[in-house]
Amino acid sequence: MNVITYLTRIVFELGAIRGLADELTQLGVSRPLIVTDGGIVAAGLLDTVIEAGGLPKDTPIFSDTPQNPTEAAARAARDRLQEAGCDSIIALGGGSPLDLAKAAALLATHPEPLSQYAAIHGGIDRIGAGQPPVIAVPTTAGTGSEVGRAALVTLDDGRKLGFIAPHLIPNVAICDPELTLGLPPGLTAATGMDALTHCIETYLSPRVNPPAEAIALDGLSRAARWLRRAVEDGSDLEARYQMMMAALEGGLTFQKGLGAVHSMSHALGGRSTNPLHHGTLNAVILPHVLRFNEAHVGGKYARLAEAMDLAPKADLAAAIEGLNRDLGLPASLSAMGVSREEVAPLAQWAFEDHSTPTNPRAATAEDFATLFARALA
Repeated sequence: MNVITYLTRIVFELGAIRGLADELTQLGVSRPLIVTDGGIVAAGLLDTVIEAGGLPKDTPIFSDTPQNPTEAAARAARDRLQEAGCDSIIALGGGSPLDLAKAAALLATHPEPLSQYAAIHGGIDRIGAGQPPVIAVPTTAGTGSEVGRAALVTLDDGRKLGFIAPHLIPNVAICDPELTLGLPPGLTAATGMDALTHCIETYLSPRVNPPAEAIALDGLSRAARWLRRAVEDGSDLEARYQMMMAALEGGLTFQKGLGAVHSMSHALGGRSTNPLHHGTLNAVILPHVLRFNEAHVGGKYARLAEAMDLAPKADLAAAIEGLNRDLGLPASLSAMGVSREEVAPLAQWAFEDHSTPTNPRAATAEDFATLFARALA
């Protein structure tokens, strides 16, 4: 039996944040905790959301989200939620605060340890209902976590694992492109490549979900046409709108599963020193995985090329490498500080990742070691 499900409420428009208080009322909650990070606070976006969203000035805040969400931070956010007597969470920021908010809501209603709910440990069916409602407010255009059923969290033992369940999908996503206007060019590029990679990997997943494939192709088309423009001129509201829609569509396609690019970036994301940006990792790794998968996807590369306005027989991997250059992104993992000595454990972690089973070509730990070596060059 093939089940196709799209479950959450999405408010997508310029100025959408002004409806935040009404969304809380519709959910039947009145005291949210805002989960965000220091960058959002420093940029003034927290104050903007509190004022424009009609929230009380004394709304409780948790702003200690690390660059890659951790189990310790999830516990701390959960504790802040409970100590402040909050009945809901507003997740404000990029993928890290959004994922951390999901993990905090999970721990607020489910006993520890967190590891038992990881997908690779059979935890999907252990995640039940009854969690505090979560309203996701993305301030980047990349992760799609605002509509995703997953949270990626680095556990205390250093593993970055996926926690996946329908009950982790935010109750509401408020997508306001105006909130991305201040995003610097480098982050615009990295998060945009995250969205583009989501659309490509989910489209190539062998699972049967034609609606998701149609959404993925539309999201890819938007990202391919508008990402350069968003990076070149961050004040271009049309480009910001289109990129936020591409990111949203990438998130809507998660139902179909991802692939080896994410297996590898998840493995790298668990590093305790020199944390690496997930979107940048995806950009660097994507061309190598495209070459690895090419003979195992039928005619799908031609459809991807069409969505990207390329010739039908274009070299997709080369096109992505060219796009990365245009965006000023690194050309290799070694340029990001990854060493060859890390390959063996990374390859094993990638092999065990929850995204590996939906890669179109079966990949062994040895295959991942080869892919890491190629991406390092």
